[in-house]
Amino acid sequence: MRGSDERSGSLFSYVDLEARVRADHPLRAIRDLANAALGDLSGEFSKLYTDFGRPSIAPEKLLRAMLLQVFYGVRSERHLMERMEFDLLFRWFVGLGIDDPVWDHSVFSKNRDRLLDGEIAAKFLSAVLAQPRVKRLLSSEHFSVDGTLIEAWASMKSFKSKGSPAGDDSDGGGRNAPADFRGEKRSNQTHRSTTDPDAMLYRKGPGMEAKLCFIGHGLMENRSGLIVDARLTGVSGHAERLAALDMIERFADRPVAITLAADKGYDAADFVEELRTMNVRPHVAQNMKGRRSAIDKRTTRHPGYAASQRVRKRIEEVFGWTKMIAGMRKTKLRGLLKVDWAFTFAAAAYNLIRLPKLVAETS
Repeated sequence: MRGSDERSGSLFSYVDLEARVRADHPLRAIRDLANAALGDLSGEFSKLYTDFGRPSIAPEKLLRAMLLQVFYGVRSERHLMERMEFDLLFRWFVGLGIDDPVWDHSVFSKNRDRLLDGEIAAKFLSAVLAQPRVKRLLSSEHFSVDGTLIEAWASMKSFKSKGSPAGDDSDGGGRNAPADFRGEKRSNQTHRSTTDPDAMLYRKGPGMEAKLCFIGHGLMENRSGLIVDARLTGVSGHAERLAALDMIERFADRPVAITLAADKGYDAADFVEELRTMNVRPHVAQNMKGRRSAIDKRTTRHPGYAASQRVRKRIEEVFGWTKMIAGMRKTKLRGLLKVDWAFTFAAAAYNLIRLPKLVAETS
């Protein structure tokens, strides 16, 4: 029998929003982990708000909405609010009822910026990892570190001489006037981006194009491949090694030596020596191209060195996910603090994506 194409004009719905999400949906386990971490941060949230005035968006709902933006690659806050207007799955995950109004995108963005003051992204990452069912998955002895370029939300046309006015456009043609940089020498010492002054010009390798960017750093534990620390810095030739030392320091405060795996870019004598003084064994890939490596047979002869070199490549999966899915290939925020916040939050979201399966395997 052919079904009817007529629209039922029911005024009320008696199906609960909780019942509309199937019991085995992947977001259920992620929501439980996220809610446990958000509950631990309740005291931190209270410090960011006063006891009087008009109620703002609950920070728990704000962060859950931002997780959805990362998980589904939603390109903007405006699009996220539009999606929440009709998507019952989004409403359920955030904690909105079917009849609850969705926030204006500008209000959402303003409330999101409030969380920058309390370094909530880093604390949320730590809160996720501090849960007992997650903590037992982590290695406390073996780690890997790496860095990746995060392209800034600024064009090369904005990279102008520091002496020129910010709004100088002598050639006319509107705000996106054509520009010719041929023959002009530009460097971070003489030029600065008028769009994002924190972004700096950097070339990843010989023969590659220079871009306005930042460097994102990640520290991964080697047992489950989860990110235990993440941060973003300005670009420089020593930024990756300095960030690695800073991130591994708090894990090295123990009587037993730990290991840190890294690629050839970290093969520098001063970096290796600094790790050894911290009781960290430098499982760094040897760079033998036209030079002598700082890593010798004292390190490479151990089977653990080869194991670290295999496992360390998993951190590239983290960077690939944060760039392609979480939208960090080219950030849509400006300023070092905001981009750092977004990069750290994306690392926490990556852990939440992987944790349900890891927890299920060990339970």
